[in-house]
Amino acid sequence: MNKGFIDKLVERIRFVEPEDVGHYLQVLSREKGFLETIFNTILEGVIVTDPQDRIIYLNKTACSFFGMDGAEHIGRKLGEAIPGLDLKSVASSGDVLSRDLEVFYPQRRFLNFYVTPLMSDEKELSRRSLVGRAIILRDITEAQREREQTIESERFSAVTLLAAGVAHEIGNPLNSLDIQLQLLERKLRKATLKGEEKLDLSESVAIARGEVRRLDQIISQFLKAVRPAPMERHPADFNKLILETVQFLRTEIENRGIKVELFPATNLPSVSLDSDQMRQALYNVIRNSFQAMGNKGNLRVITGSDDSHVWVSICDTGGGITASEIDKIFQPYYSTKEDGNGLGLHVVQRIVRAHGGEIILESADGKGLIFTIRLPRIDRRIRFLPPSSHEKPEKEK
Repeated sequence: MNKGFIDKLVERIRFVEPEDVGHYLQVLSREKGFLETIFNTILEGVIVTDPQDRIIYLNKTACSFFGMDGAEHIGRKLGEAIPGLDLKSVASSGDVLSRDLEVFYPQRRFLNFYVTPLMSDEKELSRRSLVGRAIILRDITEAQREREQTIESERFSAVTLLAAGVAHEIGNPLNSLDIQLQLLERKLRKATLKGEEKLDLSESVAIARGEVRRLDQIISQFLKAVRPAPMERHPADFNKLILETVQFLRTEIENRGIKVELFPATNLPSVSLDSDQMRQALYNVIRNSFQAMGNKGNLRVITGSDDSHVWVSICDTGGGITASEIDKIFQPYYSTKEDGNGLGLHVVQRIVRAHGGEIILESADGKGLIFTIRLPRIDRRIRFLPPSSHEKPEKEK
């Protein structure tokens, strides 16, 4: 293996003339600067400590992971500079270690850190001794999210066959029951019964048919959740679609004493969407919003656009949701309502994702919820993402 400049210098240090020392120091400085440039451009974080776990080097990526300034932490204990990262609690002096950790500041992310000991390599020593540790940090946030999505997908797939089978088996007798109720309804019209008795029977049949329709609607939601329909996307007027959905639900909303306020944006760009599926998503969101308010409140529907997306915000004055519930409300069969089936928002998420869109939730517990759906504009095929933590504007480099 070829020796580097520093190794050659150490071997010949006794022969170096005093007047040459300045020259060699300049060479060492250039080599150190070259290595620092390399370490500061890689995406992995690098931290080097001495045997007492005091930091002697860390690169820019490591600093960005933990939201700190590198210079002020040189010489500090690793556990003091980064609270919670105490190597002695998880590794002995000679251990090679690989562990995952969760970071909450400056942003929530998951990191894998690999620790390897740095041992002395002096031939005159009878055994090698620890001179420090090298810690390599890799951002695995995206991989962790993909793993969670895979687990969620597998969990949902596990019940798909069962749900579809149950829905099918229930659907057939429901159809027969509805037909029999219709026949009974016709016979009642022709029956020679007293007025009050006939009215009571007619009301009972009407209630029974209404419950059959409600069960049929639940089964339809099950089937749409487990067997998504193919997308048929066309350019559409987003404002018109939203207004039609609100108008369809307006009677039910106003019967609850809820005030509806519409703020459609002018000159809203067209979006490419499957109108039937998007109408279903909007229907579920709006219905959830006014049901969360009970029998009073304000429902505001606002549309708008930016350089890349068209959006709609549905704002209610209900009880909102807690931070712990935000991560759960899109899971199948999870519901905050006593009579909810937990499929409505799961269907909404699936439809929005199929359109290449995104959902943003803003909630203050007890003060309502803002549910925003963002869909990509037809005339915007690409967009710049916000700069990541390791990227800086050119003028700052």
